Amino acid sequence: PAISTAEWHSFVDNDVTSRFKEGLTIIDAKGQWLGNDGRVAKESSRALVLIHKNDKDADIEALRSRYKQQFAQESVMRVDTNVCVDF
Repeated sequence: PAISTAEWHSFVDNDVTSRFKEGLTIIDAKGQWLGNDGRVAKESSRALVLIHKNDKDADIEALRSRYKQQFAQESVMRVDTNVCVDF
């Protein structure tokens, strides 16, 4: 089922912000993937961008697990890359 805006905001407020207080970016997107049933699934999605030090792996994995459990998702994509950031 689709995740409502209220459900998403609750997840961000309760699960994400507590782990990443320094900040984050949310990008609204359209996604598609091949499901376990062999069908291409398409739906609105969100990309969560977290710029962090290398000590946050456990927090990211906890978020992915929580999201999959709370919203009955087959998977949650994770992409890692090294960046140089200055504010």
